[in-house]
Amino acid sequence: MNPVGLILMGAVALAGYLWIQSRPASQRGRAKWQLVILMLALLLLYLSISGRLHWIGALFAAMLPLSRYLVPLLRYLPFLRRLYNGQRQSRQSGGNSSRVQTAVLEMTLDHDSGVMHGTVLQGPLSGRSLGDLGETEFIELLQYCRRQDAESARLLEAYLDRRFGERWRDDDPGDEQQSAPASGGALSEQEAYAILGLKPGASDQEVIDAHRRLMQKLHPDRGGSDYLAARINEAKERLLG
Repeated sequence: MNPVGLILMGAVALAGYLWIQSRPASQRGRAKWQLVILMLALLLLYLSISGRLHWIGALFAAMLPLSRYLVPLLRYLPFLRRLYNGQRQSRQSGGNSSRVQTAVLEMTLDHDSGVMHGTVLQGPLSGRSLGDLGETEFIELLQYCRRQDAESARLLEAYLDRRFGERWRDDDPGDEQQSAPASGGALSEQEAYAILGLKPGASDQEVIDAHRRLMQKLHPDRGGSDYLAARINEAKERLLG
């Protein structure tokens, strides 16, 4: 390429760079692709005019009518990239959850979304999902847990704190009736694996990584509860000795 051609290409590249920098951040990815296509088109056009690539010139001329259809497709590239990344993350993290069970309740925590789900195992509301309960039913269940099993009561309080914040305590009649002892005792190895969302036989490093991920979501300083944090720490200590 002669000096004039190099100067022209450099000028176009500089102008394109300045144009990209002037675009909003959300549009720069698309703008870069447009600049690349423009530079390639100018290069092919120059080579064709200079007589160096006759067949490319013919091909380029044949594709020009299609360019008005191809360029608008660039707007879908970010969407396709997000769709691909989302599916890949879903495959990598699908089913990654923790489970805690007490005498009255069973809770699961989705590690990716941080959402807790619960089911009542016994009592007047046995079989009900916590997500379907109303305010009066929550208070009734909490009072039942306080009479039957203190650990279930603490687990339900942790769930209510995470779902409703502190405002639910305005309607809490208090724990004057709490007289039942905690039934949990020391965690079994199976329970510890379930709490951390791991399969039996997981390595020490997997236990450490799972503990770190859960504490980042459930530490009291991050909107979690003392009870859940204590159970996660206990599970880690049980598996690491």
